[in-house]
Amino acid sequence: MTSNTQAPSHESASNTHHGHSHGHEAAHGSFKSYMIGFVLSVILTAIPFWLVMGGVFDSKLATAFMVMALGVVQIVVHMIYFLHMNPRSEGGWTLMALIFTLVLVGITLAGSLWVMHHLNANMMPMTPEMMKNMP
Repeated sequence: MTSNTQAPSHESASNTHHGHSHGHEAAHGSFKSYMIGFVLSVILTAIPFWLVMGGVFDSKLATAFMVMALGVVQIVVHMIYFLHMNPRSEGGWTLMALIFTLVLVGITLAGSLWVMHHLNANMMPMTPEMMKNMP
């Protein structure tokens, strides 16, 4: 018995593999970009630690705002260097999903704060005598 089937050549196998790529591959970072992201992350972690432990600012509020601002910067660094988020990746859908998520989180936080403020403002005032009679 003779077999007329031939093993597929390397060239046709590679064309088949690449033929299924529809341009949705995310750009992977190089060693250099990962190291830049890592160094920035370490710096953005060390600075808030130094601000809190060293008591750099007299105001705790200023320290808190600085730590939060550096935290936001660190989130951006992680999204760019480790998650490879940019307007070109996945045809812009990752950035659109991020924006949609941020809008939903903003609406949820704003609504929650609004409801809590109005609940607090509209609660019945209680005197210490009234509180003693509570069950």
